[in-house]
Amino acid sequence: MKQPHILCEEKDVAQRVLLPGDPARVLRAAGFLNDTTAIAFNREFRTVSGRYKDVPVTITSTGIGGASAVIAVEELIACGAEYFIRIGSAGACQPGIALGDLILSTASVREDGASRMYAPDEYPAVPDFSLLSALVSACDSAGYRYHTGITRSHDSFYIDHEAELMQKWNSLGVLASDMETSALFTLASIRGVKAASILNNVVLYEGDVKEGVGDYVDEAAAAAGGETREIIAALEALIACD
Repeated sequence: MKQPHILCEEKDVAQRVLLPGDPARVLRAAGFLNDTTAIAFNREFRTVSGRYKDVPVTITSTGIGGASAVIAVEELIACGAEYFIRIGSAGACQPGIALGDLILSTASVREDGASRMYAPDEYPAVPDFSLLSALVSACDSAGYRYHTGITRSHDSFYIDHEAELMQKWNSLGVLASDMETSALFTLASIRGVKAASILNNVVLYEGDVKEGVGDYVDEAAAAAGGETREIIAALEALIACD
């Protein structure tokens, strides 16, 4: 059965899936695969399938935020997907995290609305241990600079008290902010699939969000290299897991 939003069916989707937010990142990640096939592109959801070191892999973009991400993941699960790694961008909540550094989320603060539609606030948003361990091993083997710790997922860049919120999470040791990880972790735990998240830092702590994201889009900063590293690490982790 073809899914209504991602426009994929079971034959189109591998068990192992990369989840970028940006549809353009699907194409860049697909450059690391062989035998690629463009499956569908509808709304924010672009899907390409191929093979990495002879292992079938699908890449599907989730758009911005948890609400669209859980639509994509629910429909991918319906197509038979079982392993998910988010390859996203984030803004640092701590000094010492450089542009292009990788952040491996060990848990995510659930400030998003989508995960709350699935579970109460007390329910933890955590990754699958085996996938997280595989990401750590991949980064270690490649010599990539990375950080492990708690991240935070939220629903807006532009709220009036964002600076105060960032100071709060900084004081609590949260490493970085994104918009999708907590929803992915929550849904994966509930549905009995495996998920992890590797994030590329595109904004320095107390830096300007618009400036940082703009530099990233233009591939004019070190963050562009972080995207390549997170893709490679995620692909290596996906094929390492059974």
